[in-house]
Amino acid sequence: MKSELGNYLNTIMKDRGNIHAYFGAGICCKNLENYTKAIKYLEKAAQLDEENYRAFYELGICHLQEGAADEAIRSFIRAVQINPDSPEAVLQLGISHEACEEYDMALMVFQKLIENSPQFIKAYEHKALLLMKLEDYRKASLLLNQLLKINPEYYRAYASLGICFEKLGKRTDAQRYYRKFLSAKPFSPQAQSIKERLNKLRMQKTSGMPFAVV
Repeated sequence: MKSELGNYLNTIMKDRGNIHAYFGAGICCKNLENYTKAIKYLEKAAQLDEENYRAFYELGICHLQEGAADEAIRSFIRAVQINPDSPEAVLQLGISHEACEEYDMALMVFQKLIENSPQFIKAYEHKALLLMKLEDYRKASLLLNQLLKINPEYYRAYASLGICFEKLGKRTDAQRYYRKFLSAKPFSPQAQSIKERLNKLRMQKTSGMPFAVV
């Protein structure tokens, strides 16, 4: 990757107007997790070609990595203007609004994406996760069920549904979805925390303790 970056930089030294070289250097720096330099090169690529969707999209990703969500919003808006049919750019725009704690705007963007791209399951998931953050577990559970109708094998949704039902005080449903998730993904990074949640529900049932909504 470093040698590839060196080649792009050598090209830039010879040709300051080479869009491909600036974009390539930016992607190399991004892959090396040097987001500050990546932004510098991607901004130059975007300046040289104001219709370069990839430059604006990758620029937005790098701004998010740097914690500059307000800058990311501007980049993703431009990316969407260039390519309105890109669900990934719209999704990242919603994520950027969420990072700025502009939750109403983020929810609106995710919902618009669901309406325009009803098979794009990431939109359902991100809206549901934001609703869970806002403690609206009922609406989140409805969205996750919609997601699973589109793709029954999207197993992360089972874990999220379990959490929603646990928070809503529906212990039986919570246990059912936790078991579905663990059956499908027993060694996933999330599995241990789901096992702990499931064991906690089992202990409450065994001890006869009243189930408290948390």
